[in-house]
Amino acid sequence: MRSIVRNVYCVGRNYRLHAEELGNAVPTEPMIFLKPSHAVVPMDGGVVELPGDRGEIHYEAELVLRIARTYVPGISVNELVDVMALGIDFTLRDVQNDLKKKGHPWTASKGFRNAAPLTPYVAFPGTEEIGLRYFSLQRNGETVQKGNAGDMIFSLQEIADYIADHYGLDEGDLIYTGTPAGVGPVSDGDKLELSLDQDVLGSCTIRLRG
Repeated sequence: MRSIVRNVYCVGRNYRLHAEELGNAVPTEPMIFLKPSHAVVPMDGGVVELPGDRGEIHYEAELVLRIARTYVPGISVNELVDVMALGIDFTLRDVQNDLKKKGHPWTASKGFRNAAPLTPYVAFPGTEEIGLRYFSLQRNGETVQKGNAGDMIFSLQEIADYIADHYGLDEGDLIYTGTPAGVGPVSDGDKLELSLDQDVLGSCTIRLRG
């Protein structure tokens, strides 16, 4: 990682088709949850180990913002963010479904070690340009997810404002901004690549342990 990671904020159900594919209601305000900073692992071509004895693990590809300065009311995302990356919000789906039935928090399904792989950072081009660019996830060479910030239910500005107002936002915080449709399970040995347009920003091979 380029710098110390502080808080890892994640936005749930921020793409309408993703909410619908899992049978969830489309939210009327940003749905925010947290991952421990220990969940972040470099997506630098190496192996990412995940638990193999807790049911299905689903990939969720996301655009990730790094906060460069302390949030103040009225600040724009273009002033707030210096670099971005692509990441995966790995989810223990069977565990999450059980937690939702019980009305319990999602931490056990979202916060395990290596649950937030992150590519190397690239310069953030601004909200207007990033809305014209597509990010995608390739699994064993096949594109399984493709998204664009313009398709988000809540814009990058709305997300930043909401998080700052409710929880605080400062230098070193990361925001995983939500995943488009197409999530699915990973298997041992899968190779995952995250791309921005045609440029591969990071990759990893999955190893399931246990």
